[in-house]
Amino acid sequence: MSGVSLAALPAGIDAGDTAWMLVATALVLMMTPALGLFYAGLVRAKNTLNTFMMCIGALAVAGVVWALLGYSLAFDGTGSLLGGLGYAGLHGVDFAPREGTAIPHLLFMAFQATFCMITAALVSGAVVERMRFGPFLVFVAIWSIVVYSVLAHWSFGGGWLSAGGTLDFAGGIPVEMGSGFSALAAAVVVGQRKDYGRQALLPHNAMYVLLGAGLLWFGWFGFNGGSGFSTGDPSVLAFVNTLLTPACSLLVWFVLDLIRGRKVTAVGAATAIVVGCVLITPAGAFISPGWSMVLGAVGALPCYFMIVWRPRTRVDETLDVLAAHGVAGLTGILAIGLFASFAWNGVADGLFYGDAAQLGHQALAALVTPLYAFGMTYVLLRAMSLFTALRTSEHEEAVGMDVVQHGEEAYASGEGAILVLPADGEKLVAEPG
Repeated sequence: MSGVSLAALPAGIDAGDTAWMLVATALVLMMTPALGLFYAGLVRAKNTLNTFMMCIGALAVAGVVWALLGYSLAFDGTGSLLGGLGYAGLHGVDFAPREGTAIPHLLFMAFQATFCMITAALVSGAVVERMRFGPFLVFVAIWSIVVYSVLAHWSFGGGWLSAGGTLDFAGGIPVEMGSGFSALAAAVVVGQRKDYGRQALLPHNAMYVLLGAGLLWFGWFGFNGGSGFSTGDPSVLAFVNTLLTPACSLLVWFVLDLIRGRKVTAVGAATAIVVGCVLITPAGAFISPGWSMVLGAVGALPCYFMIVWRPRTRVDETLDVLAAHGVAGLTGILAIGLFASFAWNGVADGLFYGDAAQLGHQALAALVTPLYAFGMTYVLLRAMSLFTALRTSEHEEAVGMDVVQHGEEAYASGEGAILVLPADGEKLVAEPG
């Protein structure tokens, strides 16, 4: 029998913590294909594969960039604004325990890589159905470094926000606010779909949306529960809160849907699950189960109203990443400043338990993170647009991104499905097979 015996574990490594973190890492990795399923159901049938492939593309590009450079910039050193290059190419990242944990440094890196992957995939929700696949992959590569790695360093890599007292348990700053406000910038730069505001652009498969949301909730137990890097109290508390908060958001969403349209919608239910998971992400191990339920119920309100209001604007932020992640993440960050309890977290109290300063720390993060994420993403995409077209032509958009970008269809319609022929220069003409 091959393998390493327990007696051969490196000094400082806990077998139980390591086993849990292996599972948690796999759970978070699963969340990106689950997000692809969730997003794919929300778009029109002709864009199903392309929408899913944007998430799959993020797995590849963000994963490689993270290993080569992003992890080092996020977690090497304690510089205020950015980490160092000591871990570039995974130099020195081995089986010894990561400082402050009892798990191998290599496993810590892998767990953090899955966060970078899904965050990059989240941004795609703002530009589906019209952004070209190649430029999107280039965007992911650069964005993973200049936005995600920077925010990750600020919040839990030793940067200025964490050093100044801001609390963020599982990524409310780099993952949720980072993706939500970057998505808004991406939507502004890439522009509206050609039919936006002129015809109904409806989800084509609500079952995909519900299944994707369910798998996301399942994976989120690894996302939040794993962010304690052990089987100790913080992980247990975050795990339980990840059960309670989305349940409360879901129930409140039912009521809001009934008030607004007299029907409980499936897409609304799926969205509520995601919103609840996002709300508790930053606060997971800092607030009590009771307050986590309050957060789920009350925090659903601003997210719901953002989703209702956003279509009235000219911004085609297609899949409401801003509402479900940006606004929910911001709400969760601020909730720490209100509800944090030293009796539960052993770290700090919030305003309701006598420490108003903690709310100030959280409010600072809620101010600077949206500004940085939006600003850097806007500049990045504007710079890219000088060198390449970010989106397809109107004709290609009408044909559908699946055929134009991948030469495939999600749903075959007849023998041979579809034949795409070049015509009129660079235009494409679709004919049934």
